[in-house]
Amino acid sequence: MNIIIQLKTAAAATIESLYGVHLSPEQVLINQTKPEFEGDYTVVLFSFVKQLRKSPEVLGQEIGEQMIKNWPDLFTAYNVIKGFLNLSVADSYWLNFLLENQHSKAFGQLPATGKRVMVEYSSPNTNKPLHLGHLRNNFLGFSITEILKAAGHHTFSSCVVNDRGIHICKSMIAWQMFANGATPESTGTKGDHFVGQYYVKFNDEYKTQVQALVDSGMEAELAEKQAPIMEATQQMLLDWEAGKPEVIELWNKMNSWVYKGFDATYKMIGTHFDKVYYESNTYLLGKDLVVEGLKKQVFYQKEDGSVWIDLTRDGLDEKLVRRRDGTSVYITQDIGLAEEKQKEYDIQESIYVVGDEQNYHFKVLKLICQKLGLPSADGIYHLSYGMVELPSGKMKSREGTVVDADDLIASMIDIARQKTEELGKVSDFSEKELAELYNMIGLGALKFFLLRVDPKKKMLFNPEESIDFHGFTGPFVQYTHARIQSILRKLEAAGAAPSTPAVAKNLLPAEKEVLVTLEQFPGLIQEAATEHDPSKIAIYVFNLAKLFNALYAGHSILNAESEEKKVLRAHIAALTGTSIKRAMALLGISVPERM
Repeated sequence: MNIIIQLKTAAAATIESLYGVHLSPEQVLINQTKPEFEGDYTVVLFSFVKQLRKSPEVLGQEIGEQMIKNWPDLFTAYNVIKGFLNLSVADSYWLNFLLENQHSKAFGQLPATGKRVMVEYSSPNTNKPLHLGHLRNNFLGFSITEILKAAGHHTFSSCVVNDRGIHICKSMIAWQMFANGATPESTGTKGDHFVGQYYVKFNDEYKTQVQALVDSGMEAELAEKQAPIMEATQQMLLDWEAGKPEVIELWNKMNSWVYKGFDATYKMIGTHFDKVYYESNTYLLGKDLVVEGLKKQVFYQKEDGSVWIDLTRDGLDEKLVRRRDGTSVYITQDIGLAEEKQKEYDIQESIYVVGDEQNYHFKVLKLICQKLGLPSADGIYHLSYGMVELPSGKMKSREGTVVDADDLIASMIDIARQKTEELGKVSDFSEKELAELYNMIGLGALKFFLLRVDPKKKMLFNPEESIDFHGFTGPFVQYTHARIQSILRKLEAAGAAPSTPAVAKNLLPAEKEVLVTLEQFPGLIQEAATEHDPSKIAIYVFNLAKLFNALYAGHSILNAESEEKKVLRAHIAALTGTSIKRAMALLGISVPERM
């Protein structure tokens, strides 16, 4: 039981014993005491004033005095400031915490809950390579999966590949027109990049043809429809849906190039999936549910044969679920896939990591699934995130102005190399070790920068800022881990590696600060899992690294003032190193043993 739970329980019990009012521990609000005040944790009293008919100051004095009296081994002092009861926790509590966890390699892991959760993320299109926006999506999806796993849930990761539709036909038509049989192998180009080039070529040619028709006197709207390259693309889509062999063969060939490219990028960034769904296999899902919904009068049919749902009473609008020609729309297949996932994996929660431009779509999806009574409905959760923008503005795939993921990763690794060489501390590394280190720092910087921001917020990406060994960055945290491992190696080399448990009887403020923060780690994991927010982990591990560096700067470990303090600080260092490594792993980031 962590200190927050103990505080809530003790405060609730004290209020009941003093005033005869029963409260659940959850009704007691506890905050960490602000640095300018004395104490470790604060009980907020204002919510009890009216019910107990006492001033906050009187409540604080009475409750504080009683808590010190009832739990002398847990609380050592209290003070009341404007309705806030600040409590000081006994050093023995923090020392016992260290004693219980100092050798734990799984510190922070919460007990199994039995809950089964699927996280769907990435969802690339097969007409272009992954870009910067995809990276934020992938890092969020991977991280929240790991956080939920650490919170005790049974997790599954999935990806839906958008491998059909007009977008891939555009790349296919452009390849037929301009490639002259070229392949990724013949051009030495990564497969997803190769196909993406033809998507851009399509857009360039389409603009040229539309302009030529407009110049000849045709109205712009009609020109956009009758441009020969667009007409050919529309025909190709019809041929694909009809199963025309030569179209299917080209579709399979070009998609295989893209998948090979995706796999290389996923391997580089450490992304993997338990299940990959392909839209070409799922786009017919949901048709039976439309029929069922009509029977249940969840849906209604218009005179033209199209099927709709009226969500106006729910604050939304009317939504098409089946076209008049009987074909599905995106929401239809999403309903079908939601049911498919639940049947296949028996999940209680289904998390969709999708940009905030789809907020409305997922409101509609959840509401329709609930009205249909699908078992998966209540567990649908849209992890909505803001777009990543550049100083020059938004990215556009059709115009080739996106920041390519592979190029960005290579650039980050190169910046990591430059920054590390400037520090001049890796002269004894082999070439292989250096390559691994630069890769670890570059990717770590990229992931940390994209995950340190609340997912709901838009963000501006700055590569140089992300690799600052002294700022709010991944490399700063990685360097702290490497420093800790260096300290522990030096202790071992000097024959001073602590084999005895930490038994110091008192704590200096800097020692206590680190221990207080370490003790919060399991609760922080639970909070990040509940709120689906990896930024909480990033902020936590950065603050932990800062506090340890402050402790190390002010108080020697190797040359501590006593053997007792050396042992204590060594164990604090070891548990800090473990916690940093585990926290960074929850963000998908590796940490070096030396830098």
